[in-house]
Amino acid sequence: QIPPLPRTPMASKTALIPKASLIAGEFVGPGIVTFAYLSVYYGFLLNAAFTKRVLERRYKAEDKKFDRYFGQDRVMLRADRIHLNTLEHMVPFLGMMWLHAVFVDVRSATLAGSIGTIARALYPFFLGSRGKGLGFINSKIVFISTMPQYLSLLYLAQGVARSFIKSLY
Repeated sequence: QIPPLPRTPMASKTALIPKASLIAGEFVGPGIVTFAYLSVYYGFLLNAAFTKRVLERRYKAEDKKFDRYFGQDRVMLRADRIHLNTLEHMVPFLGMMWLHAVFVDVRSATLAGSIGTIARALYPFFLGSRGKGLGFINSKIVFISTMPQYLSLLYLAQGVARSFIKSLY
């Protein structure tokens, strides 16, 4: 017969989970960046919902049918593109930032994450005109926002890859 486990803190199931205060102190930077990125994301989601409601009213006043997905309204396309592009990049960006923080360096992950998040927040200002939608501004200007994001992600990824490769030898 197997003797019962002793009643010590290590025997409890929660002993394997680190206290939040231990984690928060070291990873507060990436935590703040994650919160900021999610705030930007939900701001863009609300913008898309607001834009849809405004356009529905406008189309109704003009006695036209509003079709969000097949109507090709440039203002709606812009709002959706801002929101969905942010969503598309969220998992790779935040995932790589956290991997970098854990396996490489918290400070550089926080800096690269901050740069990427600020660039993402600026994305709507470089993607078309709010009033006219997509296609009414020089499309190359959007690179002012997208390139810092891509470079931040590349920096984070190369750091993680190098760390993993180094651990093999």
